[in-house]
Amino acid sequence: MTDHIQTEIRDRVLHITFNRPDKKNALTHAMYACIVEAMRAAEDDDGVRAILFTGAGDAFTSGNDLADFRDSPPLGADAPVTQFLHCLLQAKKPLVMAVNGIAVGVGLTMLLHADIVYASEAAVLQAPFVDLALVPEAGSSLLLPRLIGHARAAEMFMLGTKVGAEEACTMGLVSRVLKADELMATATKAAAALAKKAPRSLMLTKQLMRGDNDAVAARMAEEGKLFSKQLTSPEVLEAIMAFMQKREPNFG
Repeated sequence: MTDHIQTEIRDRVLHITFNRPDKKNALTHAMYACIVEAMRAAEDDDGVRAILFTGAGDAFTSGNDLADFRDSPPLGADAPVTQFLHCLLQAKKPLVMAVNGIAVGVGLTMLLHADIVYASEAAVLQAPFVDLALVPEAGSSLLLPRLIGHARAAEMFMLGTKVGAEEACTMGLVSRVLKADELMATATKAAAALAKKAPRSLMLTKQLMRGDNDAVAARMAEEGKLFSKQLTSPEVLEAIMAFMQKREPNFG
């Protein structure tokens, strides 16, 4: 399963690539565990000054692998996905994300913890948690409305509305929109530039910009409890079965 996550350190930047293009880079427990291991090692490594995420193929990530989550619901603080979300929240080093295609579910919410987000013109962001009978995660129920306003966040969360790259940039979800063949070069250059900056100054600046993380951590914990309860509910079972059978769910 480690083949599904590629990691490489270049120019003091840890490159993390979701590498499951045949499944639109859907994330499994094993993939999350691999990312957590890499991020924790990077935080303790003075030779790593920034972290850059992207996806292989034509997708950033389509979110969680629903079959994997159905068969082994990620319950509790020890779940790899929970640990990944906390790695994002607690990251002291700059996070750069190159969104090369669809960013669904956690593919969207992880962007809320990034410092710089570049997107290709083909990028599409979506948070279909309610469509899957779930609730938002990663502190996004607090962070997204704070960033784009309640009404637009409600459309994304409650209606599952898709947002294109240009609209995402206007909203402030994305730093810049680039042509597909310029995306990685631009993101790599930015991450390398960050890696050359004074590291403590950079970390303190990030800390000041993020503010107090306690409120986000508390919201993340609340989301986690509700998410776990929903995962074992009849609603989620129906939503996942409907998705796999390519039909409309029946919550009647």
